[in-house]
Amino acid sequence: MKKHRTELLSTLPSFGWLALFVLVPTLLVLAIAFRETAPAGGIGAGWTLDQFRVFGEKSTLVLLWRTLWISGAVTAICLMLALPVAWFISRADAAWRSRLLLLVIVPFWTNFLIRVFAWNQILHSEGPLAKFFRSIHLLGENESLLFNSGAVVLVSVYTYLPFAILPLYAAAEKFDFGLLDAARDLGAGAFRSFRSVFLPGIRKGITTALVIVFVPMLGSYVVPDLVGGTDGQMIGNKIAQRNFADRNLPAASAISALLTLFVLAPMLFRKKENA
Repeated sequence: MKKHRTELLSTLPSFGWLALFVLVPTLLVLAIAFRETAPAGGIGAGWTLDQFRVFGEKSTLVLLWRTLWISGAVTAICLMLALPVAWFISRADAAWRSRLLLLVIVPFWTNFLIRVFAWNQILHSEGPLAKFFRSIHLLGENESLLFNSGAVVLVSVYTYLPFAILPLYAAAEKFDFGLLDAARDLGAGAFRSFRSVFLPGIRKGITTALVIVFVPMLGSYVVPDLVGGTDGQMIGNKIAQRNFADRNLPAASAISALLTLFVLAPMLFRKKENA
């Protein structure tokens, strides 16, 4: 009992912080989702289910589908790029590991908005990259690298790739690479050893990378707003519009409630994986 009491007391500060700044705001958002919209904007006095009718609108369903497939595509691409990087860093000499990890986190030293604006200039229709693609006839005169779903995927992969590399490296560093040599001695090829031995050995790192990339992508709105345009908008942009432009807080809360369900799904999967 004394041991459990000590654990409980040491956990209370963290639990109180999470309850105050995560649980309470989430419950408030859910409660506001069932309120009426005031005539002048804001939260009305009555209770209603009308806010959830937004999910019957075609535009909302299009945004939801686009959000899901962009988030899934970005997560898959980040994993495919991060796996060989994590492999390489974990197999490097100890003297080089810290330097390579430093290169991974260097982008965090620059403000996020500045990095996105830099991509806006790189992909600009009059920028050198677009001119080069036009010169080799890979881009039409009236086509643009900006303001489409492809630009959102590209910039999002750049943004979230370090978040995928770090947990994969943490798992790969603890992996016994002698198991790969043993698999080859037993007749397994390089790819089969990688697929059947290495990937299951860093399963928790893969699951963590999936959650860390996929969950923030579901609520992303800065990147789609700056490089996505009309064809690259995601559900986070609709929430921001309802909240800031329309001042329709109940409608924004209703959409956020559904987004919360999508966020909880991978988190529950992560919890089950750790059990």
